[in-house]
Amino acid sequence: MGIRQGYSQSTRCGLSSEKPQKPATKSVTAGRRGALTGPVVNVPVWRASTHLYENVAALEAGKSGNHDGRFFYGRRGSPTQWSLAEALTEMEPGADGTMLYPSGVAAIACALLSVLKAGDVLLMTDNAYDPSRSLADGFLKRFGVETRYFDPLITDYDLLFCDRTKAILLESPGSLTFEVQDIPAICLAAKKRNVVTLLDNTWATSYFHTALEKGVDMAILSCTKYIVGHSDVMMGSVTTHKKYWTRLRQTAQQLGQTVSPDDAYLASRGLRTLSVRMKAHETSALQIAKWLQRQPDVAAVFHPALPDCPGHAFWKRDFTGSTGLFSFVHKGDAATAAVFVDALELFGIGYSWGGFESLALPVHPEKYRSVVPWNKAGTLIRLQIGLEDTDDLVADLGQAFARARDV
Repeated sequence: MGIRQGYSQSTRCGLSSEKPQKPATKSVTAGRRGALTGPVVNVPVWRASTHLYENVAALEAGKSGNHDGRFFYGRRGSPTQWSLAEALTEMEPGADGTMLYPSGVAAIACALLSVLKAGDVLLMTDNAYDPSRSLADGFLKRFGVETRYFDPLITDYDLLFCDRTKAILLESPGSLTFEVQDIPAICLAAKKRNVVTLLDNTWATSYFHTALEKGVDMAILSCTKYIVGHSDVMMGSVTTHKKYWTRLRQTAQQLGQTVSPDDAYLASRGLRTLSVRMKAHETSALQIAKWLQRQPDVAAVFHPALPDCPGHAFWKRDFTGSTGLFSFVHKGDAATAAVFVDALELFGIGYSWGGFESLALPVHPEKYRSVVPWNKAGTLIRLQIGLEDTDDLVADLGQAFARARDV
């Protein structure tokens, strides 16, 4: 369920649509038109599959005008989903609409399916999220789409494209090794060839990186992470501009993609605190990353805001902040790194990130590379820095390092 821009903000919180808002304000006010929420702060949860019509004439009229804000059938949503979709659209300057999906992977899949067909070539950054690679090497391959991987830090973009290239999937920074790509340059090269650019923008969200302003055609989020922020909802979104909006919406509807109103409500609630959470994640993660750089057991730290992280200059130019996810290389082997992770008391061991709790996970990028091999000595550990006290997290990491040394 998507929502078009064009609704006036004059009825929402007394704000004028002519006055620009900063991201923190947008995260609070976006999607809260009185027509959607009514005279309440939070949009109600509309649980409904069937929308009733007054008569047959109204039923027939309801078949026209495929847009949010118009009841048709529960699969197209209700004010609960429309409000969230509108809010995510407003967070991306230049966007025309947002579609919601039941997971981040579903969002990636449906975005790609909306622009690819048999015989096409998809370019994918070699540091991409493993489920994106699995989708490309499995499902898309079976349906005749060829995927070609490329170095995320390539500088000669003309080498990437061929006559059959129709889309390029970017991830910046990569969610394991955190290379930051030159998104504007890649998008410019793609546009010259009418190649659709898609960016997994989950790490930064539109709060720290407005992707469409950098030239991206489709900005993809796993809302499961920072948008929801509480590790209790699975959801994805794709936000795009006018050129691809209708195609994206039709593909999602033809594939029956929908999210529950209860999940949409929780995601909307998470969005309202995005600003304070992102700033807290940023402050703690950067402090811990710098502390890790000084530890004798650490060979390298990969955090986009650190000067020695690959692509740091692009991060500094294109992003307005950093978040809670980064990785470091433990000098020990896999067994030693496992002792370290097992010894952590405040860090959970689990997938995903973006919630209030800290997480630690040994990761193996060497298993997920096709072009650029990962051959650094030691074991890569990915950290999600939550909202716990930073000093407590540092102390926990310190005692885990000590335990691993004793093995």
